[in-house]
Amino acid sequence: MILWILIGIIVLLLAVVLFRTLTTPRKKAAYTAPPANERAEAYARKLSRMVAFDTVSVPETNQRDKFLPFHQLLEDLFPLAHEQLEKTEIDGNLLFFWKGKHSDKPLVLMSHQDVVPAEGEWKHAPFSGDIAEGKVWGRGASDTKCSVMAFFQATEELLTAGYTPEQDVYLSSSCTEEWSGDGCPKLVDELERRGVHPFLVCDEGGGIITDPVGGIHGNFAMVGVFEKGKADILLKARSEGGHASAPGKNTPVARLADFVALFEHHNPFKRKMPAEVQSMFEQLAPYAPFYMKMLFRNMWLFKPLLIKVLPMISAQAGAMLQTTIAFTMLKGSNAYNVLPQEAILGANMRFIPHEGMNASLNKVKKIASMYHLDMEVYHAVDASRSVDIHGPGFMLVRETIGKTFPGLEACPYVMTGATDARNYERIAEHVVRFAPVVYGPEQMKGMHGLNESIEYNCLPGAVDFYKNLIGANI
Repeated sequence: MILWILIGIIVLLLAVVLFRTLTTPRKKAAYTAPPANERAEAYARKLSRMVAFDTVSVPETNQRDKFLPFHQLLEDLFPLAHEQLEKTEIDGNLLFFWKGKHSDKPLVLMSHQDVVPAEGEWKHAPFSGDIAEGKVWGRGASDTKCSVMAFFQATEELLTAGYTPEQDVYLSSSCTEEWSGDGCPKLVDELERRGVHPFLVCDEGGGIITDPVGGIHGNFAMVGVFEKGKADILLKARSEGGHASAPGKNTPVARLADFVALFEHHNPFKRKMPAEVQSMFEQLAPYAPFYMKMLFRNMWLFKPLLIKVLPMISAQAGAMLQTTIAFTMLKGSNAYNVLPQEAILGANMRFIPHEGMNASLNKVKKIASMYHLDMEVYHAVDASRSVDIHGPGFMLVRETIGKTFPGLEACPYVMTGATDARNYERIAEHVVRFAPVVYGPEQMKGMHGLNESIEYNCLPGAVDFYKNLIGANI
C-alpha cells in the first residue's frame, strides 16, 4: 500500500512538472542592435577619441594632473553639457549638475573615466581607438568609456533640443574605480554635503549580455541589483627552515597546499539561492531548452538540485550562490634545496549576503589555524545592499529598457565583481548596475584582457536609453 502511495505521489509530481513546463510558452530572444548608421559612426568617432586618451589609474596615487587633459577632451566633445551644467571637479573626479523642474527625486548617471593597464600583444594598439570591423578598439572601449560617452551625448542632444528634465540630474564619473579608490566616495561626500538624496543611481555592472547562461541564446538585459563583497587575504606559514635533503613533516609549503586542497575539494561556504537569482532563472525559463525550462520553471521542486549542481556546470552561476575564495599568489623559498622559513599564499574572497564578510573571514581564519597559518586581511568590504526587484527604482529601469530596446527581456543579476555604485548606497535608495550596451563573448573576454572592443552599432541605443531615463516620469 505504501509503495503504491509513493508511486502515486511521484506520478503526481511529474505530472505537475510537465504541465508547468509544457504550458510555459517558448520564447526567442528578439532584440539585436540595428545595423550601424551615420549616427552610430558619429558616436564611434567620439568614443574613439576618448579611448585613445590613456587614462590608466595607479592605486593609491593622486593623478589629478593626468585626468585634467582628458576633461578638456570631454569639453571639446560635449560643449553644451559643459556650458549649461554646473561642473564640480574633485581630484580628477567629475560631478555635473543639471537643474530640473523638481528636486525631490534626483537621478544620478555614472560610469568611470579610468581604465586598467593594457599588456600583451593586441590586434589594435590598446590606446589607438581604432575604428575597424564595426568596432571601436582599445582599453576602456567597453569598460566603460562607452557609458561615459553615451550619457554625455544624451545630455548634449537634450540640451540642443532645449529640454529641461523633470527631476534634477547628476552625471558622476570617478577616476579611481579600477582600484576601488577614494574618487567616488569624495563625490558622494559632496552630494551628501549638499543634502542630495538620489531616487535612482544607474552605474555600470550589468549590461545587454549575449548568451548570459549556457544553453540560453540571444541578448538579455542583465540588471545588477547587488554586488558581492570582497577582501584580499594573505596567509603565512612559518618554520625554522632547513636543508631540503632532510625535510620534516608539515613544512610551510605543505601546510599551505593542504589548506588550498581543503577549499578545492571540500568547499566550506554555504550555498543558497538568493531571491534575485531565482527570479533571474525563472525569467529566463521561457527562452531555455526543454530540460532547463523544466528546472527553472519548477524551482519549488528542483531548487535544491540546482544549488548543488550549478557550481559544477558554471563558475559564474556558482559564484551567485556562495562566498568564493580564489588562490592567486604563492611564494616559498628562493632555492630548490632550501626549506622556506616563511611561505605565503594570497587569495581573493567575494562575499555573498547570506554568509557575509565577518562570517566568511572567520570561517577561513578558523581553518587557517588548523594548519598553523597566520592570516592578514586587506581591503575588506561586505556585500552591498540589494535593490528591491519589485520596487520603483528597478521597475523604472526595466520600463526604460523596454521602451528603448523593444523585445529585450530584463532580468535581475548578481554582480560578482565590484563597482563604484556601492558608495552611493548611503544616500540613495535605489542603486542599479546596468550599462546599456551589448556585451557579446568577445567584449566579455576583452574587458581587463586583450583586444578590448565595443561594436559601435549599439551606441545609439545606449544614448537613447539615457535620454529616456532622463525623460522618464519619476
